[in-house]
Amino acid sequence: MRRTQPSPQPSPHQPSPQPIPHQPGPHCLPATTHSYLERAAASLREAITTPEVPTRYAVAHVAGLQSAAALLAARAVPATGRRRTQKNAWVLLAEVAPELAEWASFFAAGAGKRAAAEAGSSRAVTEREADDLVREVDRFLAVVEQALGLTRHVPVEQQLRVGRSA
Repeated sequence: MRRTQPSPQPSPHQPSPQPIPHQPGPHCLPATTHSYLERAAASLREAITTPEVPTRYAVAHVAGLQSAAALLAARAVPATGRRRTQKNAWVLLAEVAPELAEWASFFAAGAGKRAAAEAGSSRAVTEREADDLVREVDRFLAVVEQALGLTRHVPVEQQLRVGRSA
């Protein structure tokens, strides 16, 4: 008589095998994600080098928007169904990446100033506001890169220090 082996019982010290949700690595990110990140970096460089304050603010804000778009391209799932409500990037960012909700609120609050700056208002923003936004966008781009599993770029302030010492 042949004895059958009992099926192995899960050990209390070993978790039962669970399917692991697919988390794509940086090499599996969509091409659009990389494209948006490249555009964000280019816009940030433009914001840093432009002497006009309203343009600096507007271009920096656009760089933040492009950074958000990179994350949305990687994580967002298209809405299904008949009724899809239109949402701006900042609302979508807060939904898709709740850990970035404060960033979304920050950039949404600056959208009106960006629109005024793009319209040519020289009183829309101060030089300090434009410079502060450039620094915040630099930080936000690094946060997005890290959230996507990528290596963070060299911060603007560090790039400027290196450029001055050369």
